[in-house]
Amino acid sequence: MRHTLEPDDATLHGHFSRDFPPVLTVDPGDTVTYRTLDCWWSAGPYPGGHNRDRPRVPQHRPDHGHALVGPVAVRGAEAGQTLAVRIDAVVPATWGTTVAGGWPSPFNQRYGVEEAGVVHAWQLDPVTMTGRNQHGHSVALRPFLGVLGMPPAEPGRHSTIPPRPHGGNLDCKDLVAGSTLLLPIPVDGALFSVGDGHAAQGDGEVGGTAIECPMDEVTLTFDVRDDFSITGPVARTADAWLTMGVGPTLDEATFAALESMIALLVRLHGVTRPDAVALASVAVDVRVTQIVNQTVGAHAVLRDGALR
Repeated sequence: MRHTLEPDDATLHGHFSRDFPPVLTVDPGDTVTYRTLDCWWSAGPYPGGHNRDRPRVPQHRPDHGHALVGPVAVRGAEAGQTLAVRIDAVVPATWGTTVAGGWPSPFNQRYGVEEAGVVHAWQLDPVTMTGRNQHGHSVALRPFLGVLGMPPAEPGRHSTIPPRPHGGNLDCKDLVAGSTLLLPIPVDGALFSVGDGHAAQGDGEVGGTAIECPMDEVTLTFDVRDDFSITGPVARTADAWLTMGVGPTLDEATFAALESMIALLVRLHGVTRPDAVALASVAVDVRVTQIVNQTVGAHAVLRDGALR
């Protein structure tokens, strides 16, 4: 069955919480098509100036994080199982924004841009998949959702900013249409939310924002798996397996990603753990996912054909 969700009073929220009632309950195998706002809850294109002065939709509140749509409950999903989210389509709107500097943060302090910030306003072409800013710079678009995830098991409201093992603000640029994201389910029903559209982003998201944009269409198909136990995010892309790790440092995030990759190699190739470590050292690439979300991320990549 196919369902549709719009960003409105019923669906928009700015925290993760197991206490939020689902706005929709679907069966495994169902598909949901969303329309999402940009991360800042913008009411429309923003040409520049102070980012805090941008016009926002009425649902925004000062304590809100990313503009999320959901939560969606998956019937029969139980904590400890694995949620499979197939990303069928991601279509950006025709505008987006990148903000760099102008606010206190450890990375802005290192760059020396805590006071001097800039806003790049992008015109996006979803047909040619190109973006152009007001300075005439052009980039290729590769749209994806920065936030895909479920609430922690603990009650109360939780920030949308740090990523967690069950998803959230992963900011992994490889989660494009055609990929499937696998997440360990932390709460019964899953209570899955999405938001934070990115039209383009580099590994690391080093300035703190990508081309942040609304999405005119995000289509996801949900399933629940009992046969693929995981401890953190795992993705299957068009040509690779990705395992993701999050932590307070890049070392911690990297070893979390590698722990998942070692388990995956044991599963896929039937090798011992020491053999998996040896093969990972030869065939697996480690990349920085993002360094700007309080909790940082890394991911390990096993390309198809790298190990036969």
